[in-house]
Amino acid sequence: MRIVSGKYKGKRINAPGNLPVRPTTDMAKEALFNVLNNDYYFDQIAVLDLFSGIGSICFEFASRGTTDIISVDSHNGCVKFLEKMSAELQTDIQIIKSDAFSFLEKTNRKFDVIFADPPYEMEELKFKKLINLVFDRDLLNDHGTLIIEHSRQTNVSEHPNFEQMRKYGSNVFSFFGTTT
Repeated sequence: MRIVSGKYKGKRINAPGNLPVRPTTDMAKEALFNVLNNDYYFDQIAVLDLFSGIGSICFEFASRGTTDIISVDSHNGCVKFLEKMSAELQTDIQIIKSDAFSFLEKTNRKFDVIFADPPYEMEELKFKKLINLVFDRDLLNDHGTLIIEHSRQTNVSEHPNFEQMRKYGSNVFSFFGTTT
């Protein structure tokens, strides 16, 4: 994996093989950020990266100028890797070791972009719980976006805040937005 664009363009993110991660492919990440580039000034937004893994998404945001980033993962090895990479890149990413659901239930912060990349094998009911927590707790700013990466077998398009789905190879991104 590498950082696609920005200040750290080309920087490789080489995680140890013993981490339980499935990083977003460079092609899918580049396509995702092309979509987001039309909606946001990256240096002016707050981002929450859930199930952060090795930080492919949060480091991409940091590379493009986002300074208000919270990265959440429950795996100790992933958190240590995120801290190591963040220090190496000299980013101010706030890294939190927590279950994503617990974090969403407790936080009072609002974000412009919430990105979640849970395990593809997670039950569909949990995907729906994740979406509902974001909207029931009003965690997005006006015109904010929740993006969930999932497999083609997962269908979350029936949620009232669903806006669109983008498919890039085996990566699927579902976008949800605020109605205001």
